[in-house]
Amino acid sequence: MRFSSTATYIATEDLKVAVNASVTLERPLLVKGEPGTGKTVLAHEIAGALGMPLLTWHIKSTTKAQHGLYEYDAVSRLRDSQLGDARVKDIANYIKPGRLWQAFDADKRHVLLIDEIDKADIEFPNDLLLELDRMEFLVYETGQLIKAKQRPVVIITSNNEKELPDAFLRRCFFHYIRFPDRETMQRIIDVHFPAVKKNLVSEALNVFFDMREVPGLKKRPSTSELLDWIKLLMADDIPPEALRAKDVKTVLPPLHGALLKNEQDVHMLERIAFLAKREGR
Repeated sequence: MRFSSTATYIATEDLKVAVNASVTLERPLLVKGEPGTGKTVLAHEIAGALGMPLLTWHIKSTTKAQHGLYEYDAVSRLRDSQLGDARVKDIANYIKPGRLWQAFDADKRHVLLIDEIDKADIEFPNDLLLELDRMEFLVYETGQLIKAKQRPVVIITSNNEKELPDAFLRRCFFHYIRFPDRETMQRIIDVHFPAVKKNLVSEALNVFFDMREVPGLKKRPSTSELLDWIKLLMADDIPPEALRAKDVKTVLPPLHGALLKNEQDVHMLERIAFLAKREGR
């Protein structure tokens, strides 16, 4: 049971090694990389490739580690007690399992995605140390010990918005997804758009990588944005000639809104193009 590239996901050799090492060690795989490099999609592809169901826990700034274990609905229990509902006699009726509980209690081994862990409070990773290490936790309200029937494959993504604690990092296998080079990007495009014109892709990649090299961009375009752009170019039947020799320093490419996601970058490139044209007169 080993992970490799799939029909819809191109995995580099070092990424395949990292995934398989994590599965073998039964340690969480911590994945970092630029936004849009396929960190979240990776968990979906691992689940599909290994034939495992996927459970996803999307982390927000308000998320607590406890939410992944379980939540006790005291408000509902109080309301039911006021209505004379017999369910109040059993507190277990008001315990809602979280994603970790669901993964631990499943009869079949799951892939558990903890997505964007760095969005949570700084103590969030530390609060999960014991549960991810021992694969068990106690439900204090009932005294029930929840222990994993089999260890899930845990994938944790981070956009590096916060530093993660050393104690947490020690328990993970780490991999940084490097931004794809031109050859790898070509393979990614071929997987998603097998019928795309090769000369259109060639010109689009020229523009894309030139744009990423422009100094001072607040957000450089990512893989997912390139795929969106190519999809639009195909939908509007933009000819390769419309992109050829389109130096981003002299003119913005068509449908650039798929690549540039804030006004500062658009204005900066427009200004660079204006200055380049004026100097060329």
